[in-house]
Amino acid sequence: MPAPWPRVPLGEVLRHRKEFIPIDDTASYQRCRVQLHAQGVVPRDEVAGAEIKTKRQQVCRAGEFLVAEIDAKVGGFGLVPPELDGAIVSSHYFLYGVDEAKLDRRFLDYYVRTRPFREQVEAQGSTNYAAIRPADVLGYTVPLPPVAEQRRVVARVDAVAARLADARRLRDEAAADQLALVSSLHLHSAGDRRVTLGDLLELDEDRVEVRPDGLYPQVGVNGFGGGLFPKEELPGTATTYRNFNRLYPGAVVLSQVKGWEGAIAVCPDDLAGRFSSPEYRTFRCRTGQADPRYFAALLTTPWFWQQLAGLTRGVGARRERVRPELFLALDLPFPTIDRQQRAIGVFDRLGQLRPLQAGAAADLDALLPAVLARAFAGDL
Repeated sequence: MPAPWPRVPLGEVLRHRKEFIPIDDTASYQRCRVQLHAQGVVPRDEVAGAEIKTKRQQVCRAGEFLVAEIDAKVGGFGLVPPELDGAIVSSHYFLYGVDEAKLDRRFLDYYVRTRPFREQVEAQGSTNYAAIRPADVLGYTVPLPPVAEQRRVVARVDAVAARLADARRLRDEAAADQLALVSSLHLHSAGDRRVTLGDLLELDEDRVEVRPDGLYPQVGVNGFGGGLFPKEELPGTATTYRNFNRLYPGAVVLSQVKGWEGAIAVCPDDLAGRFSSPEYRTFRCRTGQADPRYFAALLTTPWFWQQLAGLTRGVGARRERVRPELFLALDLPFPTIDRQQRAIGVFDRLGQLRPLQAGAAADLDALLPAVLARAFAGDL
């Protein structure tokens, strides 16, 4: 058995850098942020200096360890990638340079994604105070084999990570191909037939008065065809809405606020009876004109989201709502009910693949943490 790697405080291999620059109102600045759960450092936005209220900011350097003061305990940290060299962050972030004579920064990058490192951060300081201090970071420990061994471990993990990335890419391509097949079959089945959604759907809302002593299990709707999902029970005293919409099987549920980005889905049986806010409008398929099973497949496609995106104007919070009258006036190719029902068999077979794909995705997501655990135990 090889000897266990020694552990050292990060203070022996990192240096806290606290340098601020004045913001020039006439210049533009790239800002970055850390994702939670140790998912790395990513771009935030690019803004004019005049829009930045705090006029002293820190400049990130590629390869530095960036830690969010407030979010560190939920994995808000990572190494600055080369493409964000020169990006700025506020004083609510801490920046640390790496002594690469002792610690390969790629070795550190992988270690901070492990459960043992996360547990150190979560345990630091008072449980009643979420933020951490710069000195807390320097007190966390890291395994420190010789640099040559660190680089060997990094190369092994890199090879595994590259294979996992290829597997994820193939999985994503297969999912995209399935959605393309749905929209292609839809357009082929429709032929030259065009209708408005008002020919196929009607606004049909089961409005329920919110009572102070009532409990209302909620639903949300994911964007980009992600479907409906259950949310917590909401007491009547916890909302200012006077009414909720109660969902029913086969209801087409549209988010007025986010419908333009594909926040629309058909209610499955297991979510029927739950409630949504009045911002979620519900529509019933007209008998003999549309089948909710057909809509359930079509609403997951990028082709359908593009049709919705054209209904409204604006950007971000100022974007217009997708109101029922706009939605029902949408003109698009659509097959007859008999052709819809023939296509449903194909859609059902595609749907049978989704649980398998979801299981494969979960397995892939679990592989890298398992590899990292072995790597930092010295077993890789």
